[in-house]
Formats: sequence, C-alpha cells, structure tokens
Amino acid sequence: MMADLTAAAMTEFQEKLRQQHEESMCRELDELVATVGDADAQSCKKDFEGFKRLFHRFLQVKGPSVDWAKIKRLPKEAVVAYEEMVAADVPADVAACLNKLAVVKLNGGLGTSMGCKGAKSLISVRNENTFLDLTVKQIEHLNKTYDADVPLVLMNSFNTDQETKKILQKYKHHRLKIHTFNQSRYPRINKESLLPIAKGLDSAEAWYPPGHGDIYASLANSGLLQRLLDDGKEYIFVSNIDNLGATVDLHILRRLIDQPADRRCEFVMELTDKTRADVKGGTLIQYEDHLRLLEIAQVPKAHVDEFKSVTKFKIFNTNNLWISLSAIKRLLQNNALDMEVIVNPKTLEGGLNVIQLETAVGAAIKSFRNAMGINVPRSRFLPVKTSSDLLLVMSNLYSLDAGSLTMSQKREFPTTPHVKLGGCFSKVQEFLSRFDSIPDMLELDHLTVSGDVTFGKNVSLKGTVIIIANHGDRIDIPAGAMLENKIVSGNLRILDH
Repeated sequence: MMADLTAAAMTEFQEKLRQQHEESMCRELDELVATVGDADAQSCKKDFEGFKRLFHRFLQVKGPSVDWAKIKRLPKEAVVAYEEMVAADVPADVAACLNKLAVVKLNGGLGTSMGCKGAKSLISVRNENTFLDLTVKQIEHLNKTYDADVPLVLMNSFNTDQETKKILQKYKHHRLKIHTFNQSRYPRINKESLLPIAKGLDSAEAWYPPGHGDIYASLANSGLLQRLLDDGKEYIFVSNIDNLGATVDLHILRRLIDQPADRRCEFVMELTDKTRADVKGGTLIQYEDHLRLLEIAQVPKAHVDEFKSVTKFKIFNTNNLWISLSAIKRLLQNNALDMEVIVNPKTLEGGLNVIQLETAVGAAIKSFRNAMGINVPRSRFLPVKTSSDLLLVMSNLYSLDAGSLTMSQKREFPTTPHVKLGGCFSKVQEFLSRFDSIPDMLELDHLTVSGDVTFGKNVSLKGTVIIIANHGDRIDIPAGAMLENKIVSGNLRILDH
C-alpha cells in the first residue's frame, strides 16, 4: 500500500513539474514575441505553436521511444522491389502524370562541415555547377522533354533563405517555376533550466531550424500547400538537395498516380541496401500494425549493435520521399501527424550545453494511409556530405547529362569505390588545391589518403591505393603517375599492396 502511495505521489510530482516547465516556457516565448516587430510577430507566433507542441511531447517521453519486443518483421508487401516497377512501361501520357507533381528540395543546411560559409546547395560539385544548378537543370530538362510543368520548391532555413533568394535571381528568366518557403525558427533550450537561451531574434546562435520534419507545418503555414493543391498537384517528391541521385522517377510516379483512389498510396519511402558505411541510417520496421521509421537515437542502448547489423536490418532510408499533398492537408487539419521527438544536444561556444528538439520528415510515414517502401538501386542515393563524396562525384566515375549524374559505362563494377580522405582534405578549398586534376578512378576499389598529400595532373588510381604522409612529411604524387594496388608511405617508398 505504501509503495502504491509513493508511486502515485511521484507521478503527481512529475506531472506538476512538467506543468511548471510548460508554464515557464510559455511565459518566456511570450516575452520573446514581444521583442520582435509587428512584421515578424505573426510568423513567430506560428513557429512557437509548433515548438510548444514539440516541447510538450519532449516532457512526456523519456528514454528510447520503442519497445524492442514489439518490432515485427516487415510484411512482404510493405517494401516493393524497384525492378517490379521498371518492368512496367512508363505512363502513356507522361506530361499528365508529371503535371500532378512538385519537386521539393530540403535546402536548410549550411556547408560548414565542408569548410564553406553559407548554404551548402551553393557549393560547386561538378563542372562549376552547384547542387542548386544541377537540380534546376534536371527539372528543366524533364519539363522540356515531356512538355510538362513540374515546379521546384525549396525549403530554406533562416540560415539559407536570403543567400538562396539572391542566387535564384539568375533563374528569373527561366520558364521553370521556383517557389521557396522557410522552416520554422525554434529557440535552443538550456539543458539545465529547460528554458530558451534567446533574448531576441538577433542572436543567431540561440536559434535553430528544427529538422526536416517541420516541412509539413511550414509548407501549410507558408500558403504553398494550398497553392500547389489549387494548381492540380497531387504529390511532392521530397529529397535532400545534396543527394545527387534523387531525380524524378517516372516508374515510381506512375505507380502512385495509376492506383484507384480508395487504395492510393499516400506515402512512399525509397530505401536501399545497407552497407557497412550506412549502419547508422534509419530503417523501416513494422510496429504496432504500422510502418515506422526507426532512427538510431530511438534504439535502446542494449540493442544498438543489433540495429547496426546489416543482416537483421538490410535496408535504410534514403530520405527520398513521395507524399500526397491532400493527405498532408487532412492530417494537419486533424492534428494527426505523429513524429517522434529527436533530442539533439549541442555545446555552444563558451561551453553552454543546450538541446534542440527536432523531427524527421520520414517519421510521419506511420500517419499516412497505404504507406509503402521501395527498395531502389544505390544509384538513387548519391549524397555529398564530405570531401570524400565530392571526389567521387567530380571524377570520371560519373558522366553528367542534363543535370543528372550516371555511373560511367566504362566502369566494370556498379558499386562505387570506398574513399577515405584525411583531415587535410576536409575543407573544400583545401581539397581542390591538392588536385591539379581529378584522378582517373574508373578501376579504383579503395582509396585512403592521410596527411599532406598532393596529386599532379592525369594521375590514375586502380585497385586499392593507400597514401600516408607522416607528420612533417609531404607526398606529391607526380603528374601522369599510375598507382595500382600500392601503398605510398611517408618516405615516398611505393610498395605493392
């Protein structure tokens, strides 16, 4: 009896504590709204409504959000092989299908991890073309080829919006329709007090864009959701702007458009086979009779190794998503979009520990009707997150046609080489300064480079190549060198591998 009373008292205490945190947060947010001008106040209030809901859920949920025992094997029909779709013809009237589609690129990220200032989408990745240039070329070519009207929509953040809009001026005479909208602006929270560290909008460090799961509310709040529906658009194809493999696929689009209205799939997640490099990627599971995206942050510590296994969880989320616009509108109106809260801890300059509350766009899959996954080829997942990725897409492994990269037919193996460039290559400008020209990599399997290394013109790399310059040493690979299955060490000895 005493134990029951103690448990009840503890529950009551925790509930009161949660209420106090929420009341304090609401007061702080009201004070923040009072610090902004009338022009920003309305936008601020909309953002804070979403933040309050996220903060409420954060206070309710503690620890991993899944019960591991409840995870069930995916039903056979839950994930369709891409080959099944390719076996069918493309739509007879391609333009009619395309005219029901809008392409949305997630454009909120900065290029800081690659040593660049500003929007990552403005980094040059191929023949002086940026991620944004390549995206525009892809969609313009699609529209021209099929006489269609697919618009490009960019979801910016407050970090990338102004710079992106300036660059978009160079496309103003193009026929392509380009729309932009902004993610919300949420306040970072002091880890100890659970209160915002912001005192106004002028302190950039005190604010953050809350992950790509914010796309649903922000698309609606901007008015673009209704505008796209009014224009006859039925689906959006969403992907990260730095994924150069995420192009419009007519086979997937046909699968969506051709289905009867009562059985129409409202959400498609493209998945691809996991490799050792993808062990932390989110995967699709069956959980409580719904498909669900499982991220590593939601996994109980005791099962993290199991989650990383490439035998139990063989596929992972590419974040290429096809989503019904009318379904988004319905779910928002019914307040029925359910996405797990991701708690992202950060340490700011000066050592202040803060947390960011975020959501992932793919986590909403469980809220949509007739959702499914498609196991797509690896070619549809070509992200550029590091200079190692950049080397791959700049090389002769790929050919560029109308903004799309395709693996060279001269490469015997369909897989990409495993490339690991050291810290001297991490920043884009330093990376570029170390290559007089990008090496021939058609026959490369593995490349590791560590230390102060430069490459002359017309170098050829084949098989497994490891180049290690010891601290204080420098290695200059001479012009025209051909390295095949070689180890190059700090004293310039070249050894067979």
